[in-house]
Amino acid sequence: MRKCLLLFVISLSSVNSFAQDDAKTAVKKTIERFFEGFHAQDSLIMKEVVYNQVVLQTTAQNKDGQTVFKTDEISALYKNIVAIPKTVNFNEKLISWDINVDRTMANAWVGYEFWLNGALSHCGVNAFQLINFNGHWKIVYLIDTRGKEGCE
Repeated sequence: MRKCLLLFVISLSSVNSFAQDDAKTAVKKTIERFFEGFHAQDSLIMKEVVYNQVVLQTTAQNKDGQTVFKTDEISALYKNIVAIPKTVNFNEKLISWDINVDRTMANAWVGYEFWLNGALSHCGVNAFQLINFNGHWKIVYLIDTRGKEGCE
């Protein structure tokens, strides 16, 4: 009887582990889809995975070493991305992932390097908060850090 109970508990934890892995994969694909639209300068692709009331924030240090913190509108991001001239080559290279999921909420800590016309511009971390709306992960909050120090 004890062995049966132990096997049952182990099988439940295995099922939960697979579900967690599936959810983490889906979250990662959502973020990758966001950047697919970002790099293609296609706001419609980005809108597929972004909640319409998303909060966008950035923090960095200015030349004097003071912390800068600002909030942007998603419409400004869409407008700015689409307006980048085709002659400008930009790439936000995602270099590390740490994803956590609990039920309908997930967060992803994603390290990045931003390359502009073949040169490293800056690096930092994107911190995403996502909510699963009826089987579809949507980005509801995004904050990033930006800086030149500590980049590879």
